[in-house]
Amino acid sequence: MRLLHAADLHIDSPMRGLVRYPGAPDEQLRTAARDALRNLVDLALEEQVTAVLLAGDVYDGTWRDVSTGLFFTAQMERLQEADVPVFMISGNHDAENKMTMSLRLPANVHRFGSREAATVVREDLGLAVHGQSFGQADVRDNLAASYPGAHSGLFNVGLLHTALEGDRNHSPYAPCSLEQLVNHGYDYWALGHIHKRSVEHGDGVHVVFPGNLQGRHAQETGAKGCTLVTVDGASGAAALEHRDLDSSARWHEVRVDMGGAADMDDACVLVEKALAEEVADSAREGRVDAVRVVATGASEAHPVLSGRREEFTANVRQISQQGHFASVWVEKVRVATRRPDRWLPPEQVADLVEDLREEGARLGSDSDRVRRLVESTRLRTKLPRELTDVFDDGAWAEGTAREAVEALTVLLEGNR
Repeated sequence: MRLLHAADLHIDSPMRGLVRYPGAPDEQLRTAARDALRNLVDLALEEQVTAVLLAGDVYDGTWRDVSTGLFFTAQMERLQEADVPVFMISGNHDAENKMTMSLRLPANVHRFGSREAATVVREDLGLAVHGQSFGQADVRDNLAASYPGAHSGLFNVGLLHTALEGDRNHSPYAPCSLEQLVNHGYDYWALGHIHKRSVEHGDGVHVVFPGNLQGRHAQETGAKGCTLVTVDGASGAAALEHRDLDSSARWHEVRVDMGGAADMDDACVLVEKALAEEVADSAREGRVDAVRVVATGASEAHPVLSGRREEFTANVRQISQQGHFASVWVEKVRVATRRPDRWLPPEQVADLVEDLREEGARLGSDSDRVRRLVESTRLRTKLPRELTDVFDDGAWAEGTAREAVEALTVLLEGNR
């Protein structure tokens, strides 16, 4: 048995934020979710899967026009022609009360209702799928608690749109515990809602978020796609494999440590190297790489990078337009550097401190030299008479030299 588990397709997500970026490859980014769904269907046909599981948020919300629904049904019809069943639920984005338009789904697609959890048994496939859709976007009930029991002798899948026990980056929809799911009796929980892939449990019972099918903005970085589940017919054990589907566009955050940069030119060299390591090969793959570059770390270049941000941004964009970066679009450049924690290596600081103490000792024992130094800076002429009288006291010279040495030593050693 082979199952293809996907979630959070968000077909025709509007990507409103792109209007802020002149020159953005908005058309390719807007259609990327459709391309990813085509890739999902292509993969299902290529792998000759037993069934496709869609764990919610197929749509981003009410369609702007019926073409969104028509596109989805057309892809499902491709699976119908190959006799591949599809089991799907609705999540918070495409909950029943949010969808004002609908189309009849092909006969191979079973969409679970929202009134109660239900089960579809396919004895011919050795499969039992359990699920429940969202009736409204804000579902705070523990839906999993009422899911039916497992069917003996079949591979049991639970379709659920949830944040489990909560995630600070996601609303706590359909909350439940991992322990509850593991102990429910199913073999595989096909989850949706969290857009980053994770296998929450994999010892006998698999609890999996496949991540979203296609990254939609700068916080959804890295490869996106689905999970291919291969079930051994004899043992019933499941093997999981992530498959990339985001062939049209991918979001990246490229963090560049500026520790080795002394100026703007050095910083640009480091950015070019980082881009080459992260995205240079994607041009031949036909994919747009939307990149956020973040300059980080303690660096001598910090003053120039933070003070001339627009120039640094322009330089980074110019680098991204070179031939071997033909597919790269720089979404944003951030400067998150700081002044160096240590301007000098420890051994050099130690040598300077030793020299400083020796020079301080010589000054402290030579009040005439200290007086000449003070007078050479014209400091004496700017002070009132009652303060200049102390210059004639030999003890003052020694104390002043000692205090100066200690103050400078603290400054040097504080930058270790």
